Order: sequence, then structure tokens, then C-alpha cells
Amino acid sequence: MTALNDERARSESVTPVAAAGSTEDFVTLVVGKQRFGIPVLAVRDVLGPQRIARIPLAPKEVAGSLNLRGRIVTAIDVRQRLGMTARDDRNAMWCIVVDRGGELYSLLVDAVGEVLSLPVDRFERNVSTIEPLLREVSKGIYRLDDVLLVVLDIDSLLDLRKAAA
Repeated sequence: MTALNDERARSESVTPVAAAGSTEDFVTLVVGKQRFGIPVLAVRDVLGPQRIARIPLAPKEVAGSLNLRGRIVTAIDVRQRLGMTARDDRNAMWCIVVDRGGELYSLLVDAVGEVLSLPVDRFERNVSTIEPLLREVSKGIYRLDDVLLVVLDIDSLLDLRKAAA
């Protein structure tokens, strides 16, 4: 009876497998030397370099704010959030605008790449060799031909309480 219960528990804990051939689309971006992906459905806008107003006494990850069609958007320096050295000119960074709970945030990144449509069955959970800070803000990875694409977890990335700890 125990073996049957163990088998039932294992089958209930497995997440459902995506339909064969299904894909997910990602906007790719570069921060430092690392390539990342954000699900396309999470992206509201992609903007070139913007003028960013500093916010006094803000955490180092908060680069400032910008005006997006009349809405004030908090700009998060992803380099700083990931513990990398800051760029000399934050105003030269690209902006990827995401929505988190009705609040807009601009993720400042070094470069924005193409949109990739990747097979769901090639998605992998984080490997043990990934840096701890990357693992904290990542949902998982895709192994592409020439590079590792880290899929960002927007909620974890924007949780600045973890960054301060």
C-alpha cells in the first residue's frame, strides 16, 4: 500500500507537460556579458535611452524615474540589482517597461536583442552552477547554441528587499 501511495504522491507533484511543439516567446536583453529573456507578455514597452531623473535617498538599484506618456515610471538598474558594476552613463541604457501589480517599472539594460520563440520542452530549471544572485532572480534557463539564456523572474528581480539583505 505504501508503494501505491508513494507513486500517487509523485504523480500529483509533477507539473503538467506542455503540448508537444508548444513554444514561448521571449524578449532578449544583455546585461554585462549575460544574455537574459523576459516573457513577451510581461513587456509593455521597449524604449531607447531615456532621460532619467534621480530620486534622492533611493536604494542603489533605483536609478531614478522617467516620464512615459504622462506616467511616472520607476527605473531599476539591472546591473546594480545583479551586483555588477554600474555603467558610467545610466542615461545611455535601454529601457524595458514591465507592469507589476499595476505599477510600471523600467528595467535599465545594456542592450535589447531579438524576440525568440523557444520550445517549452527545452526549458530547464536553474542549474547548480549558476551564480546565487542569478538563481534568485531566475525562473530557469535555455541552452542556446552559443550562449545560456537566463529567464528572468520579474517579481524576484523587482523585490528590492532581497537586494538590500
